[in-house]
Amino acid sequence: MSRRAPKASIDPDARKSWLRRALPLVKAHRGLLITSLVLSFAGLVIQVQIPNLVRVGIDRAIDAHTANLSTYVWLIVGFALAQGVVNFIARFYLLRTAYELEYDLRNIMYAHLARMPFGFYDRIQSGELMSRSASDIRSVQMYLTFGPSILVQCLIAVVAFVLMLSINVPLALVAMATMPLVALLGITMRKSIFPISWMIQSRLAGVAMVTDENIQGVRIVKSFAAEGRQLRSLAESADKVQWAYQQDAKIRGKWTPLLENLPRLGLALVLLIGGYMVINGHTTVGTIVAFNSYVLMLQPPFRLLGLMINLGQRASASAKRIYEILDTPNDVVDAPDAIDVPLRGDLAFENVTFAYPNGTVALNGLDLHIRPGETVAVVGGTGSGKSTLGRLAARFYDVTGGRVAIDGHDVRNLRLASLRDQVGIVPDEPFLFSLSIHDNIAYGRPEATRQQVEAAAVAAGADQFIRHLPEGYETVVGERGYTLSGGQRQRVAIARALLVNPPLLILDDATSAIDVTVEQRIHSSLRDQMRGRTTMIVAHRLSTISLADRVVLMEHGKVIADGTHEGLLATEPRYAQVLASQEAEEIDSLDIGQEVAR
Repeated sequence: MSRRAPKASIDPDARKSWLRRALPLVKAHRGLLITSLVLSFAGLVIQVQIPNLVRVGIDRAIDAHTANLSTYVWLIVGFALAQGVVNFIARFYLLRTAYELEYDLRNIMYAHLARMPFGFYDRIQSGELMSRSASDIRSVQMYLTFGPSILVQCLIAVVAFVLMLSINVPLALVAMATMPLVALLGITMRKSIFPISWMIQSRLAGVAMVTDENIQGVRIVKSFAAEGRQLRSLAESADKVQWAYQQDAKIRGKWTPLLENLPRLGLALVLLIGGYMVINGHTTVGTIVAFNSYVLMLQPPFRLLGLMINLGQRASASAKRIYEILDTPNDVVDAPDAIDVPLRGDLAFENVTFAYPNGTVALNGLDLHIRPGETVAVVGGTGSGKSTLGRLAARFYDVTGGRVAIDGHDVRNLRLASLRDQVGIVPDEPFLFSLSIHDNIAYGRPEATRQQVEAAAVAAGADQFIRHLPEGYETVVGERGYTLSGGQRQRVAIARALLVNPPLLILDDATSAIDVTVEQRIHSSLRDQMRGRTTMIVAHRLSTISLADRVVLMEHGKVIADGTHEGLLATEPRYAQVLASQEAEEIDSLDIGQEVAR
């Protein structure tokens, strides 16, 4: 079943109220919603007829003995059955509207998040995004669908009042005497609840963020025996939510009983004044009974009115949090005249300057040219800007100054989808989905055959260990691929990139977690795969550097030396220092790993 695109979107005009911005989405589903509201109103009209039938039945069949009582009994039963059927259909259409609105809201949010550049995710935490994509969307959905339904339910007061006026005008005015005060209390309650509603949603996001970090980082937490500290952190966030909910409960506890019980004061007035009128012959007992029913009917709508005020304030706070995401501009987008061209892989960095969103300068006036089919190893100390080169080549970020060009085309003038189809990146910490090994390798080419997937796995040195898994290529890896070792994940990631067969391949320390002997076997396959393909290797090991035709040494965001491995060793002492320090770090990490294993 194919995914349905949202029928509408959120109005982009941030000057409008949150509700006006959401109206295009509601209008897109107006058929279902209006049908539900019309049927709901029809049910109310039927409902208010029942007390009137009771009045007429009492006055004519019991008091005056001018009609048959069973006639009114069957009429009441028929009206009640009709109301049940109508309300069932109305509820069905209302819930369907709610689910479709939620579907569209989630897809709008996800589509926007999918378009956002890496810099956006550098600034915002995943737990915050999860909260805004879940509880905030649900709050907005509930108000957009159940809000109009509650308003229709509140119309029973209008319909009942009209019927009461048609029966006895003075008594109708007495029954509705408390309503202006109810409206005033509702406005006051609305103003009091909004700040707390915003606080609740914000603090719920904080809990979601802590929970997400604990789940994603559970291995680190356990490694440092920090469960207690993390539980305390979660408890602190939960305490803040609890405090906010308590304030919300205090406000609702103060105002809601008044909203619900003021109509009962109208009931007392009806019994008092209506009883006096019956005694003096100005009305009938049936009228008092009917008015008693009408006043009781007013209580649920005003209870719902309190709920609607609460829903409205929660939805307002949630909508503004959602709009903060949707209104965040994407600064990495296709240019109006972006082109889609096949690339050979001639990669050039021309006087490139780049700083990350937090202000960290990664590249500073860098110049580098990699010719088509050439394999270049990029070497440098930590923070020298090596990994940034690949991110700029795939346009995960845009340069601060200068330009990155492939085949002479500024990457900002290439269509993003086309560019990223032709630039394959294997990061040092590969991410695997909770899918089968086959599906993870075929992620970039879902239509690939098993034979093609296996060929890519062989080239990446992954085929042998995959075949030893319980279900081979159909083995489902755990979340983020943690059921595999680090080296196995890296080999699957290399296979995933090779299957796409990009003309430009970037290996960002992609074999750092692979055993040296296994790495050597992979290199023999990679040499064949790199032939005729432009490859940039962010390297730390000498064995990896040996794959390259040329070595580039970086320091402080610039290229400070360029040549062959042997030439740089002979002429550039800083190159030897970097290799020595990296070799020492690798030995230390191996010693630590062996110590942990013991």
